[in-house]
Amino acid sequence: MDDLKLQSTARELLFFCFCLLTLSGKTLGLPNGSGVVRVVVKEGSDAFLPCSLSTKENAEEKLFDWKKDGGKEVFFYVGGLHYNNGRPGQDQRFKGRVSHFQDDLKYGNASIIIRNTKVTDSGDYTCDFPLLQPRQISHIKLVVDFTFRDRSGEISGASPEPSVKILNQTQDVALLQCEVRGASPKPTVEWQDSAGNKLPAEEPQVSERGGSFYITVNTTVMKTDHYRCVATQEEIHHHIYAETYVYICDTCSKMDVTGLLSAFVLGALTVATVQALLAATKFITARSNKDCFYLTGAAEERQQSEETDRMTSSTEPYVESNLCSPSDEAAGAATNSPAGLWTTVLNTRVWQNGCCHLFYIK
Repeated sequence: MDDLKLQSTARELLFFCFCLLTLSGKTLGLPNGSGVVRVVVKEGSDAFLPCSLSTKENAEEKLFDWKKDGGKEVFFYVGGLHYNNGRPGQDQRFKGRVSHFQDDLKYGNASIIIRNTKVTDSGDYTCDFPLLQPRQISHIKLVVDFTFRDRSGEISGASPEPSVKILNQTQDVALLQCEVRGASPKPTVEWQDSAGNKLPAEEPQVSERGGSFYITVNTTVMKTDHYRCVATQEEIHHHIYAETYVYICDTCSKMDVTGLLSAFVLGALTVATVQALLAATKFITARSNKDCFYLTGAAEERQQSEETDRMTSSTEPYVESNLCSPSDEAAGAATNSPAGLWTTVLNTRVWQNGCCHLFYIK
């Protein structure tokens, strides 16, 4: 007998713990001093409505009836038959959203859970054991608080999804635009980064037509991130947003400068090395122009300087820079690499960094 009592007590404690877990973050039940339990939940969460026989006797074969505001059928149970297994009569607004604790009926627990609560679920609920002597009725007041969410399909005038676009973008910055069209009441519109921080923005451009508001807000961003434009209408608890992704290349400018300098240095070294090696082996006498390279790739910006010395031997070949024909130059330019550093040999012509070095025997 003592073992049975211990098992019963343990079962009740487990159920109590379950109720606490259910209450945590989802529902709150408080007596208001008049025997009415007040349950407060956020819209969209689950609500636990408590009800138990004062005698803790087995309720599996009992009849109990949950109603809202005196008449709307929420949940009806009698001897194992209920709204979730074929019994008709449940109010349409609660279909598929209400469940009980079948395994705990043996301990007199007739509590229910309402899933995915709506603000319209707020009201006065009763849990009634009409055939019990004496009759037992529990009273629960459910309050479902509004949350800010997308209500564009529910409420007339709720802002539609904002239209976002990138108006202009460079390597360093991007100009973003957000447009909200046809919202009433007037919404607040703001730009946020992926962490939810509000971004500085230009003064909103606001117009009103036929009682609806049209708002445009621009902002400038300077880093890679997901950005969202948020429209909020507090009066109707409406909240909606649209996102866009912006990529800002933090290293592009550095890479461009470094690449240009590297190409110039390597190009100059390569040509100088070729000339020096050939001259040292007496294959050629080198004649070239100093600083022969393109700064921007345009022929008119080619930089030239004084010619270097030319060995006077009439029997040795020598090299001369910038002496290739336009057709040779076009052929060499076609071999240019993304890094701006290229060398190709066209018969006796060596191309380097936009310069043509012509090797021939005098």
